[in-house]
Amino acid sequence: MPAADPYPDVPPAASAQSIIGVSLRVSGRLLWVGDAYYPLQNIARVYTLTIHPRRRDAVLLFAKRLLIIGAATTLLGLLAALMGSSSSGGSPGLTALVVVVAVAALIYSLVEMVNVLGAPSHFVMAVETSGPSTAVVTSPDQDQLRRLTQQIADAIENPKAEFEVRVDTVTISPKHYYFGDNVNMYGGTGNVGMAS
Repeated sequence: MPAADPYPDVPPAASAQSIIGVSLRVSGRLLWVGDAYYPLQNIARVYTLTIHPRRRDAVLLFAKRLLIIGAATTLLGLLAALMGSSSSGGSPGLTALVVVVAVAALIYSLVEMVNVLGAPSHFVMAVETSGPSTAVVTSPDQDQLRRLTQQIADAIENPKAEFEVRVDTVTISPKHYYFGDNVNMYGGTGNVGMAS
């Protein structure tokens, strides 16, 4: 006899490789996301948002790398040609090495840009702690995430609250996605602002 589905109200996970189903539960004043746990008293903020890939940044980074690769290849090619003309046997091996390294760097940069350009946006629920930790979960049902945000807020206020739901975790690279708020800070270094 087949086992009953313990989470009948939750639709199956999306077919993306970076999405994995996990259990999210509150019990004993702890928030569990899979095997990771967060003390409820350390949670600073719980909210939903849509994270978008940094497509513009990826294109600009590719253009910057393209210019650097082009300049370095030209300089190293000229250097190899000068070294080849000064020696009697020539230096076609050095020129070939410069071209191979330049093509490899170009392919790597192109693949990285295409990965970011092809990455989807995700509607997620983020749980931030008073430290640097952040948990991010997603679900095909946006209303489920909004209700879950309220349930976690209620659990923070109610020490006896316990519940368990099935959600998805999404593996994202923070350098490829806009996540949270960006704020200009005067007197800091490396800070950026973002208009929404």
